[in-house]
Amino acid sequence: MKSAYETPALRRGASILDVVASSPTPPAAAFLSKELGLPKSTTHGLLLTMQELGLLKKATDGTYQIGPKIMHWAHAFLNQTNLVQEFQNAMSENNDLDDHTITLSILDGNNVVYLSCRNSRRPLGFTFKMGMHLPAAFTATGKIMLAALEDEEIHQRFDQDWPEKLTSRSVQDINQLLVEIQQVRESGISFDNGQIQDGMFCVGVAIRDFSNQVVAGLALSLIESEATENNISRVINTLRKISLDLSERLGAQRTSACQDG
Repeated sequence: MKSAYETPALRRGASILDVVASSPTPPAAAFLSKELGLPKSTTHGLLLTMQELGLLKKATDGTYQIGPKIMHWAHAFLNQTNLVQEFQNAMSENNDLDDHTITLSILDGNNVVYLSCRNSRRPLGFTFKMGMHLPAAFTATGKIMLAALEDEEIHQRFDQDWPEKLTSRSVQDINQLLVEIQQVRESGISFDNGQIQDGMFCVGVAIRDFSNQVVAGLALSLIESEATENNISRVINTLRKISLDLSERLGAQRTSACQDG
């Protein structure tokens, strides 16, 4: 619904920035006018004002690029964005999965390190703690983050440094890991079926930032007996919504944040 206080010029200026930022080559005024369905005079007026404000810069060939003022705002956004705080905010605003443990982690070498967690009130048989390290090859969050890397880099990480198994279900070797990684890339979802703790089942999704890079993993853990097809489907749908929300809080475009599912 449009606001009663909507400013058309501001909306048009934002649309121009979107087109300039997403164009593979710097666009000219004529292209912007046609792309946005704006009169040429309106487009030129907006472009002039945006140049004066440092939002755009004009090249000698008449094309436009993002201006330095945008970078100033981008740095301010990054300085004011805290991954852990945004995770905690997202958790406090969503109670659909209160009965399950949810964790946030990042890659640290060949391990994942847990930055934050919301442990379930129900016994899981395993307690996640901030600062805890676990092998990335066995965890749901580890696999979702490894899936963003090239196979060559995964080989470089693990060929000479394979982790000691934690359970009988832990991934056996790098070849088996790569099979799982390919499945993760195709589905946008990762699983830990008792690979770090017997009787525990985990589902993982990726968190992306403003640059569309995977910067963290989000996982939900439940007791293996709860891991029915219907329950897993419900959990995945909710996790994807939370990951999309969290990615957008970090500046990811909605289309980019949706790439994993």
